[in-house]
Amino acid sequence: INLVYADSTNGWIPTSDIVNALEPSPPPTYKGLFAYGNAGGASSLKNLISSSGVIAADVTGVGTARVGAAGANYGGDKAIFAFGNSPVTAVSNLVNNSGVVGSDVTAVGTARGEMGSAGYGGDKAIYGYGTNQVSMTNLVTNAGVVGTDVTGVGTGRSELTATKYGLDKAVFAYGDTGSVSSLKNLVSNQGVVASDVTGVGTARSGLAAAGYGTGLAAFAYGTTGSRLSMKNLVNIAGVIAADVSGVGTARSELAATSYGGDKAAFAYGRVSGSTASSLKNLMGNTGTIASDVTGVGTARRGLGAAGYAFS
Repeated sequence: INLVYADSTNGWIPTSDIVNALEPSPPPTYKGLFAYGNAGGASSLKNLISSSGVIAADVTGVGTARVGAAGANYGGDKAIFAFGNSPVTAVSNLVNNSGVVGSDVTAVGTARGEMGSAGYGGDKAIYGYGTNQVSMTNLVTNAGVVGTDVTGVGTGRSELTATKYGLDKAVFAYGDTGSVSSLKNLVSNQGVVASDVTGVGTARSGLAAAGYGTGLAAFAYGTTGSRLSMKNLVNIAGVIAADVSGVGTARSELAATSYGGDKAAFAYGRVSGSTASSLKNLMGNTGTIASDVTGVGTARRGLGAAGYAFS
């Protein structure tokens, strides 16, 4: 592989990533939404986040109420939420580029929750892993159609997360294999999941991830049994950096989404015992997470988030 030194943030990266960065790419998602989750019981709540990072009031009734649903951007300007627990399901709900969540689409793939999901390939999405530490994935087309199960993609685990990186690729990382892990699996722009890579920061589960900047991403928060406020930045080549601590209130079972074209928001989550929060922490385009903002909709945990719209 031909490598070139990019900068102090990205280090040595494949020249192909520089070429990809110079080629036209789909417009970034400017808005996002948080949806579903446990608000003292399974909910169907939705909260939109604007292109300036403001989370709006609750909207109810967006498909089957559930916990552990995962969200991803697809089709360039749309989003999808699928799978989940309480009840265990594989239904999906498509979100148009105005942020309207559609009715349930009949289940495809194995019903499960506690999985990761991310966009890849510019206009598609992938769901992976999940309840009972399975290792299956499901690809989503650029029309929002969820594919059948694909098995055998790295170590099975649950309570992990995933994010897009490098403009058209994705990465799954961390999670519970029976104990907390730091496993990483890169996903190509064709949706092919690579074998396990170990040792990428503190092993933990129940964290969230989102893209920021240009081709960059971040994993943040989670639990080792004790809740954390750390983050790990991801460069354009998919390399996860060492832990950085102290980024807002420690919590787990939160969600994150890109917004504003180059920023991210981490919000909601469990802060202690079964207590959920409505905390929000915005991440700038340099990867810095800001202090807590409270009171952004109903407190809940075990929800999903995704970006949508570019106008």
